[in-house]
Amino acid sequence: MANGWDGPRWGPASAGTPRKLVVLLHGVGADGFDLIDLAPGWGKAVPEALFIAPHAPEPCDMAPYGRQWFSLQDRSPAMMRAGAEAATAWLRPHVEAELARLGLTSRDLALAGFSQGAMMALQAGLSWPGGCAAILAYAGALLAPDSLPPTAPPILLVHGEADEVVPAAASRRAEQALRAAGLTVEAVYRPGLAHGIDEVGISLGALALQRELAGGA
Repeated sequence: MANGWDGPRWGPASAGTPRKLVVLLHGVGADGFDLIDLAPGWGKAVPEALFIAPHAPEPCDMAPYGRQWFSLQDRSPAMMRAGAEAATAWLRPHVEAELARLGLTSRDLALAGFSQGAMMALQAGLSWPGGCAAILAYAGALLAPDSLPPTAPPILLVHGEADEVVPAAASRRAEQALRAAGLTVEAVYRPGLAHGIDEVGISLGALALQRELAGGA
């Protein structure tokens, strides 16, 4: 995996010192620029937040462009979970260093992701030492449903019912596993939406970030 930590940044909207950090995790074959456009809208809800959309550490092995958090050549549950665990081990120290640079803790951190990035947000967020503030997972899946923590931050799942890339059933299974573990989950399934994020999903994300981040110091 690459050692770099780069990608677009935006904020804070307040133009002041960042008091919160939102990390945006893109899908396979994309890069950080794919999600950074969420920042200006969400920044209105959390004006003290710095948004970072890192490029995933590996070149996409299924296309001549874009990045990936882990390979999807072998989509067996064991291989995908192992890939997400390895990518989390790469991601976490970079985020921890960013938090330390800003004088923040993991309680000031929210992870948001789309598709493979949503899988990463769940994998990393649910295993974050000390816990983070919120997890937002769009059109993703839970890769380790058998090793959930006893406590976790509030989780937002949003998935299009017409998604032919990652079927909505993946988020339904995630919702079921998370609820069975006693964790706080808000799950919304959007009729007619394919593999993407619509305005309703964006608004729900803004509300979740405002609820979990903006209320704190």
